[in-house]
Amino acid sequence: MTDPLVVRQDADGVATLTLNRPEKLNALTPAVFIELRQHVDALADDESVGCVILGGAGRSFCAGNDLGGISSGLKAPTPHFQAETIDALEALPKPTIARIQGHCFTGGLELALGCDLLVAAETAQLGDTHGQWGLIASWGMTIRLPERVGVPKAKELMYTARRISGVEAAAMGLVNTAVPEDVLDTATADLAAEIVANSWDTSTFDKAILSDTRDMARPDALAYERSHPYGNPRDMAERMAAGGR
Repeated sequence: MTDPLVVRQDADGVATLTLNRPEKLNALTPAVFIELRQHVDALADDESVGCVILGGAGRSFCAGNDLGGISSGLKAPTPHFQAETIDALEALPKPTIARIQGHCFTGGLELALGCDLLVAAETAQLGDTHGQWGLIASWGMTIRLPERVGVPKAKELMYTARRISGVEAAAMGLVNTAVPEDVLDTATADLAAEIVANSWDTSTFDKAILSDTRDMARPDALAYERSHPYGNPRDMAERMAAGGR
């Protein structure tokens, strides 16, 4: 029996998905995306989970698309399956955190950018290396990277295929924070615990409203928020009675 390409582990309201090709630096193949999509789809309706962590086994988060797979002609189930899987990750109705160590290049960075929050080791190396290989982004890089760092900095990273450290990525806002590699797991777990300690409905509604209002004019977005489109969190009365604890 072969090992799963994506491993799921649950604890204390947090689901951790781990890319499991450490010998290949977790390079992405159609088979990896099929397993990842199965987990993402299952998590969408799983009310036992309030936060999702996405990481990679071994010394790297993800070195990018498996170039050997591209040259061998391996195909995903549908033409845009990989991009749609990252879209589904982005649309998960709960907070998501990418835990990044080692390499995070090209398709791996596109995958990480599908998460709400990114936590990187200071020693991690991140970059959009499409240009180095003569490839064109199609999984969201040209949309999500400038949303993170602004258009001028995104152009610089894309045009140069430059690798930057976790420290540099944090300074420009590409990742939320960079920590020493030996505390990366603890820092990511602590962040997830801090999230699940609060109302899961509040996080879900916040994420939905942020998405819903992204393309609205500001007055419309403000009015939409005031309309409470999703009602009140189910645990509102309980938390209010307990003093917010």
